[in-house]
Amino acid sequence: MMLLCLLGVALSVYALYVEFLKEADENYEAMCDVNSYISCSKVFTSKYGRGFGIVGEYLGKDHILNQPNSIPGIMFYILILALGEIRSATAAKIQRGLVFTSNFMSLYLAYLLYFILHDFCIVCVSTYIVNFLLTLCAFHRVSTLGKLPKRKIK
Repeated sequence: MMLLCLLGVALSVYALYVEFLKEADENYEAMCDVNSYISCSKVFTSKYGRGFGIVGEYLGKDHILNQPNSIPGIMFYILILALGEIRSATAAKIQRGLVFTSNFMSLYLAYLLYFILHDFCIVCVSTYIVNFLLTLCAFHRVSTLGKLPKRKIK
């Protein structure tokens, strides 16, 4: 799980890097920009690349909460990593719930990517895969912790 979280952080940091460079220089081409239909910078700089396309719609595009999607992504992966270091069933269940829920966000973003933006973003799809694999690991962790013998309190 640690490796997947670190990969998630790396993908999110790269997405943030690409977005900042693209906003600073319109002619910037990221490594993940293959052609007009496979372009991560097109996705990151779209209205759906900030606040998940929701915050800006309701609070305004200049609202403090309308941040690049990669920022909550970085925070999410760090939180999941931290929860993984806590050796308790409660932390494992919270972690499982969070990573399970992240798959719904991945489905929402995948829908936007394919049906609204008509694009394929290698970085985005990679984070969806990371989220799915984290979910498998989190369910395994909870089931494994449930099989461990209970410690007796003295």
